[in-house]
Amino acid sequence: MLILGVDTSGKNGSIALVRQEQGNPRTFEVVPLEGGTFSAQLVPQISELLQRHRLTKRDIDAFAVASGPGSFTGLRVGLAAIKALAEILQKPIAAVSLLEAVARTSEKKGEVVAALDAGRGEIYVAEYSLSETHATLSKQELLTFAEFFSSNGDREIVTPDAKIADLAREKGLPVTQVAYPRADAIARLGLEKIQAGEVVSAESLDANYIRRSEAEIKKLSI
Repeated sequence: MLILGVDTSGKNGSIALVRQEQGNPRTFEVVPLEGGTFSAQLVPQISELLQRHRLTKRDIDAFAVASGPGSFTGLRVGLAAIKALAEILQKPIAAVSLLEAVARTSEKKGEVVAALDAGRGEIYVAEYSLSETHATLSKQELLTFAEFFSSNGDREIVTPDAKIADLAREKGLPVTQVAYPRADAIARLGLEKIQAGEVVSAESLDANYIRRSEAEIKKLSI
């Protein structure tokens, strides 16, 4: 099974090809995408990636896409591209939470808290129970730094953000700093979800922003 993974959730993004071979996923290549130009780069880079490996879009068996949280504009670009490709090719989609990818990257077991710097003095937070092959979400929310560090207790924090990790260490909290997940991590998690039947249609694929958009906030304040 050949999976195309896409992540346009952050300042920078990436795409990747991952294939299941003899029961194990193998990454063909990861291509970085520069932030601010996703709409111009994404489709041409996917085409070039496939050409380099002598593949066509018809060889793709499924798609995995980071569904959030993250940049409103970036997520919309990635999701729109995957919606279009999946609809044309009639292939399944796995929507992967970036917070789940962070949690799973730690290779921890048991209860962990995945945390991502959301900007504006806030943190995207998700609580997971991790087994060897699965992450069960119990809660996700947007908290201020003060709220996060006052409410976390002694649960293991997993984050790719140095600022969060440093503050956790200063407060004596257990923390594991991991690499920021790339599109190959999204593709590998997507492969697991697809094999478990956790897929979405092109029509139902949607972003998980956690934070309200500026437009929504302004509408609520009127």
